[in-house]
Amino acid sequence: MAARVETSMGSLRLTLHYSKTPLTSRNFLELAKSGYYDGCIVHRVVPGFMMQTGDPDPTSSNGSGGESIYGPTFQDEIVASLSHDRTGVVSMANAGFNTNSSQFFITFQACEHLDGKHTIFGQVEDSDLATLREMECVKVGKGDRLVLAILSMIKSTPKWLCLRPTKPIKIFGIHVEEDPWAGHPLPPGACIPDKPLVTEDKNCCVQ
Repeated sequence: MAARVETSMGSLRLTLHYSKTPLTSRNFLELAKSGYYDGCIVHRVVPGFMMQTGDPDPTSSNGSGGESIYGPTFQDEIVASLSHDRTGVVSMANAGFNTNSSQFFITFQACEHLDGKHTIFGQVEDSDLATLREMECVKVGKGDRLVLAILSMIKSTPKWLCLRPTKPIKIFGIHVEEDPWAGHPLPPGACIPDKPLVTEDKNCCVQ
C-alpha cells in the first residue's frame, strides 16, 4: 500500500504504479503530503461509472480548480498495460490531452472506453472495495431516476452531468505510507501549489 485516503465514509487504501507513471504518482504523493487534498469533497458521483475529487477550490468544488506540482497542468502518462478494466481504478481527471492537475477519479466498474484518454496511476485495494461501493450508493442531488435511466441506456456520460452527493463525502487527509521519493528534492521547477485556489473555469470532466 502506498497511500490511505481518509474520508467521511471510511478509508480507501491505494496502491500506486510508481514505475509506470512516475510523474503522476509523484504529483499525487507530494500534494497528499502537503495537505493539498485535505478538505476536498467528492464533487461528482455517477453510479455505475465513477466518482471524482481533488478540486481544492472552496468557492467552487465543481471540477474547475486545482494545479499540479509541475505547474497548472502536466502531460499524460498513458501506459498500454494499464486499463480501466475493473472496479477501483484510480486515474487522472482532465480537460483534454495533457491537462492533468490535481483532480482524480475512481471507477465503480470497468470503463475501458477511458483507456488512452486518462492516466491510470493507482488501484484501490480489494479490502476497501466495500467502502467504495457504499460511496457509489450515496444520494445525489441532481441524480433523478430519469437521468440515471438514460445514462444507463446510452452507456455514456454527458459532459454536463454532475451528480453531487447531497451529503458531502469529504477527504480528511491522505496518509502516505510508501514514498519512493522520500528525502529527495522536488524535480527542477516543481513546487507545491498554494491552496485555496480560485481558477479559470476549466472543468476536468470524465466522460
